[in-house]
Amino acid sequence: MAYNFLLSPLAKAFVILWVIISLLYQACGNSFDEKKPNQEGGCDASLGNWVIDDFNYPLYNASTDCPFIVKGFDCLRNGRPDHGYLKYKWKPIGCDLPRFDGQKFLERNRGKKIMFVGDSISNNMWQSLTCLLHIAVPESNYIITTQRKNLFAFLFPEYEASIMWLKNGFLVDVVRDKEKGRIIKLDSIETGCLWKNVDVLIFNTYHWWTHIGQSEKWAYVQIGDKIIEGMDYIEAYKIGLTTWANWIDSNIDQSRIKVLFQGIAASHSGGVNCIEQTQPEQELEAPHPGLDIAKSILSNMTNPVDLLDITLLTQLRIDGHPSIYSGRGTSYVDCSHWCLAGVPDTWNEILYATLIQN
Repeated sequence: MAYNFLLSPLAKAFVILWVIISLLYQACGNSFDEKKPNQEGGCDASLGNWVIDDFNYPLYNASTDCPFIVKGFDCLRNGRPDHGYLKYKWKPIGCDLPRFDGQKFLERNRGKKIMFVGDSISNNMWQSLTCLLHIAVPESNYIITTQRKNLFAFLFPEYEASIMWLKNGFLVDVVRDKEKGRIIKLDSIETGCLWKNVDVLIFNTYHWWTHIGQSEKWAYVQIGDKIIEGMDYIEAYKIGLTTWANWIDSNIDQSRIKVLFQGIAASHSGGVNCIEQTQPEQELEAPHPGLDIAKSILSNMTNPVDLLDITLLTQLRIDGHPSIYSGRGTSYVDCSHWCLAGVPDTWNEILYATLIQN
């Protein structure tokens, strides 16, 4: 199902989009369903501080500039009364991030396909990027489409550029068993062929792993023929991410496809959560349990990928979550996702700096 949000029907655009999606599916069959039983010598954006910038931020108004942003991320539309969280920019130590230039980004990626692969945190970043690009070329037509299950695309026909999100929370395979339900196969990736027909890949995985062994839905993992119940999620994450890294090394030609890892965004669920938080924290939290694992695995790849290290900057932004303003009522508290405009815009500023630098 596709929608043209501006004036006249764009036959050429639909043809382009159809070709893009067709190539992806031809590479990997016709099903997205679950299967059945860094910066050397440059600016280190991972360390810094949040500073107020009333003049340049926020970069957009989600409701008026980008009505396609999902309700759960548009905190102002959902009644959030404070606006201070919109005014912060990330200031790396000893350098500045370049201002995001959406038109330049589209020109540099004319005719290319960019794919986010991951969970709803990838969706947060994908929606931020599509909005940043749209406001840069507001007169340019765009098309949003959902092709089958789990693949979402935002097309700029004028630039023949496609920005996609493929929902895949673990990156490794998930199968269904009649008795045990979902089983995460820690040593198997059979759907990775979907990743081969694009020009830029931005992967993300962590949040879903924290549910392993904590709920009946994600109770089981599998290694080889052995099914294990209640494995520690950190150990499972380490094995699964290693499988992904080995698959990328063996199957992706990084001279043709740029590969990045989105990093791990901090969650503020549990303990002192994000309710009624209106300012960033000033002190560093304890080290994130998944970050060292991710850094170690990525650094040992034959062809290391770029890490967008967003952990510290998200650890400090306890005020940046939807909290009770996700549109689901005040009984639902979201301290994992992020308001838009907001923190994910900084992730895309770092992405922009990384791609331009390279």
